[in-house]
Amino acid sequence: MLVEETKLKGSYILQPKVFKDKRGYFIESYNKKVFKKATGLEVDFIQDNESMSSKGVLRGLHYQIGAYAQAKLVRVIQGKVLDVMVDLRPNSLTYGENVSLLLSGENKTQLFIPRGFAHGFLVLEDKTIFSYKCDNPYNKEAEAGIIYNDKNLNIDWKLSGVEPIISDKDLLLPTLENARL
Repeated sequence: MLVEETKLKGSYILQPKVFKDKRGYFIESYNKKVFKKATGLEVDFIQDNESMSSKGVLRGLHYQIGAYAQAKLVRVIQGKVLDVMVDLRPNSLTYGENVSLLLSGENKTQLFIPRGFAHGFLVLEDKTIFSYKCDNPYNKEAEAGIIYNDKNLNIDWKLSGVEPIISDKDLLLPTLENARL
């Protein structure tokens, strides 16, 4: 597995080795020992989640606060997304900065998002299956988010004039300036 740290300290792009033959392919999507050796991080993932979405759906930017903050390892099993993470760690040199990355069933690329980051994605193909591991349980009272189009974050969602499909709940999210941190 190839592991590369992004410009946001503590976040990593993971590229697993893909073994292909006439039957299909095999990947080891996660190995705790390999991950720790490559990143120096000891992460105990306790829950796996999966969503299926249609082209044009935008989910996020979501995060959990306080004792329920979550680190995530995300990937696409089928389809394609533009995945975005934003550094919300108050003392970070990259506070408020974001990284976006194309994740797809084809490229098998994964993204490790540490605690203290907001996360969201734009679905680029119908019937996209998105999977993520979390190191902490979901807690409704700790749920928080930032509106996807916060001008101060300057995220390029590559929408090209297309109106994304967004939940009513996500449309009511505050800007970073007014967010719960």
